[in-house]
Amino acid sequence: MTKIQSICVYCGASEKTPKIFKDAAHDLGKLLAGHNIDIVYGGGRTGLMGITAKASMDNGGIVHGIIPHFLDDKEGAFQEITKLTYVDSMHERKQLMFEESDAFCILPGGFGTLDELCEILTWKQIGLHKKFIFILDINGYWSPIFKIAIETMVNNGFLRKEDKNLFTLIERVEDIIPFLTIERPENQENYVSKWG
Repeated sequence: MTKIQSICVYCGASEKTPKIFKDAAHDLGKLLAGHNIDIVYGGGRTGLMGITAKASMDNGGIVHGIIPHFLDDKEGAFQEITKLTYVDSMHERKQLMFEESDAFCILPGGFGTLDELCEILTWKQIGLHKKFIFILDINGYWSPIFKIAIETMVNNGFLRKEDKNLFTLIERVEDIIPFLTIERPENQENYVSKWG
């Protein structure tokens, strides 16, 4: 059992998001830096991605960005972070982000963030890892998925009831603190999701 030393942050790169999400991204970056936890993320400088990375750097944190070459032109890589790694594909990016991280934290985002969230949940479901997955349900952003879609999947037999315990749903950035200051267990079975 070891403490969490690095967290992969999945979030959106859009600049057209509500202030409450931007504030949460800033607060998360600052909080993780304050607890000496490295951030692994998609390497972009825009949207919640850039805000989280900059907040960590501004507060003495360590940030490792991983970005495919083709996205550098679209999103712009954050050159000023601690470490920036270029890869050739999205698959390589996601694999390396997984390998570099002890846990995962999901902020609001679009299709890309949802894809990353579903993949990391699936990998945990089939036993490829036992890492914490924190979903930041800022302003109820993720609630429609977890209140409606997941319950529908369970009710129709596509998910088991215990699959709702694969993640921890939290509503405020500071709610992650207890998980950062305890020894990281081998699994997440003791931490029931909001809907569990």
